[in-house]
Amino acid sequence: MTFSQKIKAVSAIILLTSCNLALAATSEQAKQSVLNDIKTAQRSLSSTQKSIAKEQASLAKQIFTKQQSLSKLREQAAVNRRLADENTLSLNQLQTRLDTWQQQQQYQLNLLSRFVRQNSNKTLNNEQTSNNQNELLSQVVSFINNQEQALYPRFKKQAVVLGNGELTQANTLQVGPVAWFSTQTPKLMGLLNLDDESNALKVALVQSSSDNNPLDDTLKQNGVGETLLSFDPSLTHLVTSQAQQESPLEHLEKGGLWAIPIILFACFALTIALIKAAQLLRLSKIKMHSQMQLQTLFNNKNSSEFAGMQQQLFNLTLQSEKGQVRDEQLFNQLIYDKHKLDNFIGAIAVTAAVAPLLGLLGTVSGMIETFKMMTLFGSGDPEVVSGGIAQALITTELGLVVAIPALVLNALLSRKAKAYYSQLEGFALQLSQLEQGENHV
Repeated sequence: MTFSQKIKAVSAIILLTSCNLALAATSEQAKQSVLNDIKTAQRSLSSTQKSIAKEQASLAKQIFTKQQSLSKLREQAAVNRRLADENTLSLNQLQTRLDTWQQQQQYQLNLLSRFVRQNSNKTLNNEQTSNNQNELLSQVVSFINNQEQALYPRFKKQAVVLGNGELTQANTLQVGPVAWFSTQTPKLMGLLNLDDESNALKVALVQSSSDNNPLDDTLKQNGVGETLLSFDPSLTHLVTSQAQQESPLEHLEKGGLWAIPIILFACFALTIALIKAAQLLRLSKIKMHSQMQLQTLFNNKNSSEFAGMQQQLFNLTLQSEKGQVRDEQLFNQLIYDKHKLDNFIGAIAVTAAVAPLLGLLGTVSGMIETFKMMTLFGSGDPEVVSGGIAQALITTELGLVVAIPALVLNALLSRKAKAYYSQLEGFALQLSQLEQGENHV
């Protein structure tokens, strides 16, 4: 009999007992019967509960055993998982170490390739540079051997290109980055240019053309030698820069067509500046008097006290009576004098404004030509590109060279003219307030 069946039996018994209790109300005998049935049901329930308790203990023991087995299985699974993780970690470490070694090898190859490129005249292709480690090592060893031989320099025959372009055999001696040469026909000796990548080295500097004591004979006979050898600390860069120097006229010619109007504007502004400077310097000095002294000079008609524009204003005052007519005449004369002082000064300001624009226009035109040449011949040679840009910027340089002095001259001349006109204006204001003298005709 299972546990559920026992429960159903107990429930049935209880139901019957309940029914009996309901019937017990009718008779006392039924009550006694019901009490007996209840006692019987209680005994049955008690025995059922005892059997259930025994079965629960048995089931609890089985559950505990299963739980112990499950715990052991979980521990074993954790151990197995830990072992699997350790194996995976070991593989990752080996892979990481292998990657590190490969990176170190690639870094060493890059160092060797860079060293070879910097110290070898031969150009390596990409495959040799990246893969052929033995080839790189052999070239490094060869370079080291050459450096060891350079510690004991000796003369050797080598083709040399002279300054006139002639190719001749010469005795050369190299000590570090400096090399000398000497030729028998013609008798020449001097420095060589080692920057040339061609097989024939070029002459950088000729020291002497004397027939006495050629360089190689002197050094061979006396060991150290008695001849004074030329030495260039810049390693022929100074000689190259001097060879590229140009005269001012050649520099202007590189500016091209747009340099011509800039030069014309410069000459125009300079001429006007010289004329206006001479005009302003030749102006008579303004003599300032008090109102009383000026009235005395006016009454005496003494115009010899003044000169130039100031005298013209004074004579104009003598010829006019005080009033609106005199003021208008003085005002008109001041306008004429101002125009005379400021005449052509504005042309210098125009030159200062136009010269940079012409320079910029020349630069843009030169840049367009440079890009056209790059389109045709490519940009592989940086000297061609930089040379074209340098020539294009000459017009900008020329425009600024013209504009800055023109701007300064315009400011100085304008200030001088304005100051002189201000003094004239103050003198005219004094003249307008003079009273008419008794002896005036």
